[in-house]
Amino acid sequence: MSALRLLSSAARRAPSTLAQQRRGYAEVADKISLSLVLPHQAIFTSTDVVQVNVAAATGDMGILANHVPSIEALRPGMIEVIESGNASKKWFASGGFATVHPGNKLTINVIEAAPLESFSSEAVRANLQEALKVAAGNGSEEDKMEARIEADVYEALQHALGSK
Repeated sequence: MSALRLLSSAARRAPSTLAQQRRGYAEVADKISLSLVLPHQAIFTSTDVVQVNVAAATGDMGILANHVPSIEALRPGMIEVIESGNASKKWFASGGFATVHPGNKLTINVIEAAPLESFSSEAVRANLQEALKVAAGNGSEEDKMEARIEADVYEALQHALGSK
């Protein structure tokens, strides 16, 4: 019993550093350093931005300064970059990975990406209908699977254009 009293006495005398270490919300003025890279082109290279919204495989995700380090797989969808003054730039990406590093750094590697305004809603709708027709048709299983993947990408692109 005396060992328990000694331990509890020592615990009361120890400085309480844990109570002083708190994680707060990200400061509004904080920026995150963004690198958005394709295999053949760098769209952003260590550019300070306010927020980045991505279409993660687990759901849509907003990334601000002081975000917990993580790696997220990206599904086909929109990447929105919000710069100072709330200026927003949007791209459609076919998929890839977003890596949040310690020290307010974000790296996004995608296979293909294009500015959202470079897509035509009518062309996307027509190509989606064609892909759905092939996926439901009498072709080979390989052709049907490719068409289903194509249709999924067109549906994501149609959704991104609708939220433009």
